[in-house]
Amino acid sequence: MPGSIHPDDKPNVDAIVETLIYLYTESRRLTKGLAGQHGLTGPQLTVVKILESLGHLSLSSLSDRIKARNSTVTGIIDRMERDGLVRRERSEADRRIVLIRLTRKGRQLAEGIEVEPLALFRQALDEMPEQDIKELFRILVQFQQRVRVAIASEPRHANVANATESPNSSAQ
Repeated sequence: MPGSIHPDDKPNVDAIVETLIYLYTESRRLTKGLAGQHGLTGPQLTVVKILESLGHLSLSSLSDRIKARNSTVTGIIDRMERDGLVRRERSEADRRIVLIRLTRKGRQLAEGIEVEPLALFRQALDEMPEQDIKELFRILVQFQQRVRVAIASEPRHANVANATESPNSSAQ
């Protein structure tokens, strides 16, 4: 029955939660260490790598991608612009939109950094059978959707859900 964990399953559920926390914690630890080696913060490294792959984004699109508020991302971009890593440009299609792009210095930095957690996770997944990967993806998407519903249905989490929700996140 959904909503109740059988006592026999509790150790497995606890182990799953502990595994998710471990993966998250290790990812943050590795990213922070790697960023520090290049004179960046973890969020700055994330921005550099996103812009490397996508070319440019508006501030709001970037905020959605890194799941942070526009005001937070504005501060990150201000510091990165000051350090010569990014520049702001008006969109030619819509002059109201300001796009964030890597500078030459930012691109060179991005090209020299392989994001360690992603590489480690990809390698681990690459060693798994294809059917396991598909099943894991299916389960994780379902899990993510249920967590979103739980967050959205609790008034005390409404601000968190709105700040972290992204239109692309169900596919990530």
